[in-house]
Amino acid sequence: MGAMQPVTTAVILAAGLGTRMLPATKSVPKEMLPIVDRPLVQYCVEEAIAAGIKRIVFVTAKGKEAIREHFQAGARVELAVRETGNVALAEDLARIGAAASFEYVNQERQLGIAHAVNCARSHLEGAPFALMFPDDLLLGPVSCVSELCGAYAQTGGSVIAVEPVADEDVPQYGIVDPEDSANPARLRRVVEKPRLADAPSRLGIVGRYILSETIFTHIDRIPAGANGELQITDALASQIAAGETVSSFQFSGRRFDTGRPLGYLTAAVAAAMERPGLSDALRDRLVPLLAEG
Repeated sequence: MGAMQPVTTAVILAAGLGTRMLPATKSVPKEMLPIVDRPLVQYCVEEAIAAGIKRIVFVTAKGKEAIREHFQAGARVELAVRETGNVALAEDLARIGAAASFEYVNQERQLGIAHAVNCARSHLEGAPFALMFPDDLLLGPVSCVSELCGAYAQTGGSVIAVEPVADEDVPQYGIVDPEDSANPARLRRVVEKPRLADAPSRLGIVGRYILSETIFTHIDRIPAGANGELQITDALASQIAAGETVSSFQFSGRRFDTGRPLGYLTAAVAAAMERPGLSDALRDRLVPLLAEG
């Protein structure tokens, strides 16, 4: 193995329908739902940029045009804001679009995460990349993808973000089987949605990965599962079976599942509490509301 390649590209999966958040997502992509005053997908992009990543590839679908518009420089709103003289806000709107290059590929049919990654193959082959799910909002002082890149620099191979999950939630997650309690830890296997009795640990997979450049070889090898879907956990399991290094990493931030109303609301409050100008005023309003309940 030669010198390890740095991670310079992030893939953001944004093709899902957002059915658990209907009717809000009927005409607005779920990735564009706001947390405080920024769409979910912008948190994802900022997390990647904070890790030094300069190239973002979106896997999108029909009806997701708003995402492209959001990251386009010189958008209509930006020009209008500039005309009103609010230069600071206009610069803020322009900054995110200028901080990285954005590419878009289409996933015609929802056939699993590995299938979505495969749709972007021509943009990715030959180098490791970060894979990000906007549904998982990660808040904390350090970018999770940045931490994963640091872990990857130690281990090589693929790296999976994990966190401890409650016993009752184990059957909803991919669960990892680490060799030891190190962080990062090399994995013996990954188990998709096990029964609690069969789970090798309580560490559940979160929507952040570094995938090594061999991942496409393994996506080609795996059989389609339920509904013809290709699962990324199967491709990672194939890497492990081939003797390649796959590691888990316990990140330092807090994760919120914004794909469901309760997680979405909790995430919005948590994000607001991290904003100096908002946190005290929000607390003053929430405390009496909660007391009424």
